[in-house]
Amino acid sequence: MSQRLDIFRAAPDALKAMIALSDYVNGCGLEKSLLHLVKLRASQINGCANCIHMHFHEAIADGETADRLILLDAWRETTAYTSREQAALAWTEALTLVAESHAPDEVYEQVRAEFTEADIMRLSVAITTINAWNRLAIGARVMPRVALKAAA
Repeated sequence: MSQRLDIFRAAPDALKAMIALSDYVNGCGLEKSLLHLVKLRASQINGCANCIHMHFHEAIADGETADRLILLDAWRETTAYTSREQAALAWTEALTLVAESHAPDEVYEQVRAEFTEADIMRLSVAITTINAWNRLAIGARVMPRVALKAAA
C-alpha cells in the first residue's frame, strides 16, 4: 500500500487548522496520560496504523507503561486503568462509534461522574480531533514514519 497524498503539503491552510486544534487539545488541561490513552484507543478502533504507531511511542516517551498500552484494547478486562480513565475510554468508544452507539446515556453518566461539564467538552474535542486525524491519515494512506518489517 502506498501513500495517496501528502496531507502536510496538499493544503497547508487545512493542516494549520488541524494543528491548531491539536495544540488546543494538548494544552486544554486534561492529563497528558489520559489524552494519550484516548488518542491511542480511538486510533485502534479506527485502524489507523500511523496514529497507533505515533501515539504509542509518544505515550511511552511521556512515561506511560508498555503494559497499559498493550492492554488498552481490553481495558474493560483489567484493573490497569482508573475509574476516570475508564470513563474517558468509554466516552472515546461511544463518540468514535457514534453511528452505532449514539453516545448512550449510561456512558454519558459514567463520564459525568468523573469529569466536569467543561472537561467533558474538552474530552469530546480531544476525541473529535483524533478521529479527524485518523480519517485524514487513513484516507491519504499515511504510513508509520518507520519502516516496519513484514513477517516472512
